[in-house]
Amino acid sequence: MDFTISDTMKAVLELVNEFVDKELIPMEHEFRNKDFRDLLPELAKKREMVKKMELWGPNIPKELGGMGLDLMDHALVSEALGRSPLGHYVFGCQAPDAGNIEILHLHGTEEQKKEYLSPLARGEIRSCFAMTEVDMPGSNPVMLETTAVKDGDYYVINGHKWYTTAADGAKFAICMAVTNPEAPQYLQASMIIVPTDTPGFNLVRNIPVMGHAGSDYFSHGEILFQNCRVPKKNLLGQEGQGFVIAQERLGPGRIHHCMRWLGICSRAFDMMCRRANERKITPDGKTLASRQIVQQWVADSAAEIQAARLMTLYAAWCMETVGHKEARDDVSMIKYVVANTMQRVVDRALQVHGGLGMTDDTVLAFFYRHERAARIYDGADEVHKAALATRILKRYRDGAK
Repeated sequence: MDFTISDTMKAVLELVNEFVDKELIPMEHEFRNKDFRDLLPELAKKREMVKKMELWGPNIPKELGGMGLDLMDHALVSEALGRSPLGHYVFGCQAPDAGNIEILHLHGTEEQKKEYLSPLARGEIRSCFAMTEVDMPGSNPVMLETTAVKDGDYYVINGHKWYTTAADGAKFAICMAVTNPEAPQYLQASMIIVPTDTPGFNLVRNIPVMGHAGSDYFSHGEILFQNCRVPKKNLLGQEGQGFVIAQERLGPGRIHHCMRWLGICSRAFDMMCRRANERKITPDGKTLASRQIVQQWVADSAAEIQAARLMTLYAAWCMETVGHKEARDDVSMIKYVVANTMQRVVDRALQVHGGLGMTDDTVLAFFYRHERAARIYDGADEVHKAALATRILKRYRDGAK
């Protein structure tokens, strides 16, 4: 594995980091204390700045107006953007739109690409991904109660979804629903494009996460599909291929998530070290940095971030060189290793900030609230560990390591 970063990417990362520092981090106080919708006009200006700098859509194909970066280069950009909660949104590579762009590009019809993909890639509209269900285990994506029953030239969708990120204000949803209940388990579900103004698509609420419901892009919706009729032409890909398409979406998505989490680690680590050196704790001017326990937190965090980063870059390299299937062990490992690393680093940074860390005067409380879910979504830690161990043990039983 070659760790060399090209001169072009070095220049890109320098520009991205400078933009985050000068244009986005200064906006975070407003972000933490205002309704997100109030920020949209100013954020639209920032997005236009990014487009003029030709940094829009790092992972979006060039023919759609993006940078067309490969997985490794996009991972590095994602890390830089992760230092601010606003980074990915302003650069047009935020979830779930990034994943929806990928699958529409790969599996959409020409009509679907014109109506949904092109404006989504340009950042003119937003989308959401309705998969997780209230009464079904999110850790087992083939267990779905939502159904899409054929009725002439239409599908009639009924079901109850939640944690549909960014549903508030989205133009359309990509819904996972059972279309072929008699088929084998992994061939029962399909993906269907559902415009959010379709009768029967009901945004029940934005779910409060640790007391914060959010709005617009920064929200998680509870959705009720009630006899929601959409044309059969809205089927994305082939019928019964929903799970297969979802796996294509989730593999690169986990790399993106992990690199974003490492960006959060970088920001929290920076804040922790600065605070430790500045915070006086004795009359003679000694600071928190003089305490061995704080020194241990700094050392542990530095080592853990470095280890998690190298693991993630290796997993991304494996995905690009040997494919998703062969890289699945590495992807499983980074999912829980990086999520836990981030949680520990943010917690230590918050502890060093003391009472200040508990307030919304810094970004740490936001990270602490909203990133705890990293150990749950895209497969809970325990599921990834069990799946990884099962595959490893099977190889040993079969006589191959």
